[in-house]
Amino acid sequence: MARSGKTRLVADKRRTTPRGEKPAAKPARKRRAKPTARKSRGLLGWLLLPFGLLIRLGWALAWRGAAIAAAILLAATIYNYARIPDMATLSDGRARGSVTLQDREGQTFAWRGDNFAGLITLDGVSTQLSNAVVASEDKRFYKHFGVSPRGIVGAMRSNMQAGRGPFSGGGGSTITQQVAKLLCLGQDWDQTLGMTEAQFEADCRVGSVWRKLKEIPYALALEAKFTKDEILAIYLNRAYLGAGARGFAAASQRYFGKSVARLNPSEAAMLSGLLPAPSYYAPTNNLQRAQDRAETVLRLMREQGYLTSAEFAQALEQPATLSSAAGQDTGGYFADWVMSAGPDFLTGETTEDVLVRTTLDQRIQKAAEDALAAVFEASVSPESEAQGAIVVMSADGAVRAMVGGRDTRGGGQFNRAIQAVRQTGSSFKPFVYAAALDLGMRFDDYILDAPLTLNIPGSGAWSPENYSRNYAGEVTLTDSLARSLNTSTVRLSEQVGRDVVRKVATDFGINSDLAAGPALALGASESTLLEMTGAYAGILNGGTSVTPYGLSSLTLRGDDVPLVDHESGLGERVIQENAARQLVYMMYQGVERGTGKRAKLPDGRPAAGKTGTTSSYRDAWFIGFTGDYVAGVWMGYDDNSPLTGVTGGGLPAEIWRETMVRVQEGLPVRPLPMIDAEAEARPAPAPQVVQQRPAPQQPQHQQPQPDLAERILMDVLGGIFRRN
Repeated sequence: MARSGKTRLVADKRRTTPRGEKPAAKPARKRRAKPTARKSRGLLGWLLLPFGLLIRLGWALAWRGAAIAAAILLAATIYNYARIPDMATLSDGRARGSVTLQDREGQTFAWRGDNFAGLITLDGVSTQLSNAVVASEDKRFYKHFGVSPRGIVGAMRSNMQAGRGPFSGGGGSTITQQVAKLLCLGQDWDQTLGMTEAQFEADCRVGSVWRKLKEIPYALALEAKFTKDEILAIYLNRAYLGAGARGFAAASQRYFGKSVARLNPSEAAMLSGLLPAPSYYAPTNNLQRAQDRAETVLRLMREQGYLTSAEFAQALEQPATLSSAAGQDTGGYFADWVMSAGPDFLTGETTEDVLVRTTLDQRIQKAAEDALAAVFEASVSPESEAQGAIVVMSADGAVRAMVGGRDTRGGGQFNRAIQAVRQTGSSFKPFVYAAALDLGMRFDDYILDAPLTLNIPGSGAWSPENYSRNYAGEVTLTDSLARSLNTSTVRLSEQVGRDVVRKVATDFGINSDLAAGPALALGASESTLLEMTGAYAGILNGGTSVTPYGLSSLTLRGDDVPLVDHESGLGERVIQENAARQLVYMMYQGVERGTGKRAKLPDGRPAAGKTGTTSSYRDAWFIGFTGDYVAGVWMGYDDNSPLTGVTGGGLPAEIWRETMVRVQEGLPVRPLPMIDAEAEARPAPAPQVVQQRPAPQQPQHQQPQPDLAERILMDVLGGIFRRN
């Protein structure tokens, strides 16, 4: 059969496996195995294998350690954040208050304690000040998050280049970290810590590694709690800037006498320059050094764009200078005395801010300081360690000036006007004559000046001598005092009674332990210059005792009513007014023609006073007064060595004269409150001779004392006269 053109149909291939049986599995297709080329590590590979393992282990430990450190840092930051108080609380962290001292005119002249002028914010601060602080302390302040790694690394590099350890010297601290230091990481000082406040603050600023690590979470917490401006404001409020100024507001008032809002670039730069070392750069210690440091800050401000070239040039041409009050630096001894005389809880130990009004007259204070310096420069060898002290006061005891030594800068020094207890010598004699005059004797009564020997129980015979070794015979009380005769003064003291003399001196304010023997009359007792000057003020005012005082009023800052108000130091009457007027005349003669002639004032201005020189010339005094003021001068050595060629009528009288010439400048001539001797002279030609009581029944060396009845009578009469 022939093939047709159609395609042949072929049936599908049927299953040949019996039903119910599985077909035989196809043989698995063999995959072609990849060739495994096992490379040999070689010697280098085996050597590097441990390092690879260490790297992998180190990486594992590092990221796990970093995670743990981050967790710890976060926890510490949260903890510090929760315990940081508000800004107002942080801004004034002082443990004690401040005392601002003003003179009699209300002008500030001294500060004590930590002065704080109140909370300030950046809105109340000169822009120049905030710029100066940022430029000099932390130029990236507004860019970092509280800690500057770049700054820390740079500081470590600088420290090592300088041969120090990486954490010794500059620490690269940001302003935020410095605030953390100022806050002592949130810990406040108290007395139970066993260290002073200064030691506590020093410990807070220790630059140890552990301290710096603790600063980091505290700084981060500050950044989270406050804005940048608030952190900077805390810094401006807390920083110590020398001279007792805590914060820039107080420092601005302390150094420039102006508000912190009115600081110009040069003043702002000077204050900012104090931050690294406040005491060293303080302008009150060295103005030129402070100005040099300020110039460095100005250059930083110029480099960082805070000052134009014109502003920079002007600031260099007109550097900051101290205010008149800060520049004078007077009254340090006076301020120390007022602080010691006031109540501790309102002065040295105060936790409040106190305003003290004093009796100080800065013009008189400067006059006294200049007079002491002028005489020492002209008449004392520069190598000499001799010292001098001056007190000037009004007749009511108001102290107008106090110089406690030749070094008048600053406070806290040994104040010879109040702390040096020295023998008074002949400057004590006016109290002997005051006792005699108060008991009815007269300025023109006579007393014998002749050799005298007295028996001192337990010491034997004592024979006083005059300075000249000569004797004047019968002399008036006026001549005896004016010429400072010793034997006649001792006779008068024995005539009046030592106990009466002692009582008059004590009532006039000499509180020191007075000698019991006859040498009392010659100033064998010790006293301070302040006590003696106050006692002489009682003579000037007519016989009324005074208590020297320097504190007029004491007020808490912000209050209107003073807590303490002191208007006068006048006390009880000691001698009759007529007796005081006679004594003033007698002391006036001592300046006119006696031992105090070198204290005589020009232009016919009357003055009265008394010289004093102790045995072996260890102390030299001159104390006197005009119609306006009483002034006392002491001169000697701190170690009680003898003076060479110096008596009370020499250099002390010259210092007194130089002081009073300056003090009285421009004041009208005021007469002394003294008697008219010619009008009150006795009409009888024969003078009355006042001698030692005769003792015919006893040998010369046994000097009888008035019996008890006579003593009582004299005391009663003296008391009656004093009350008149």
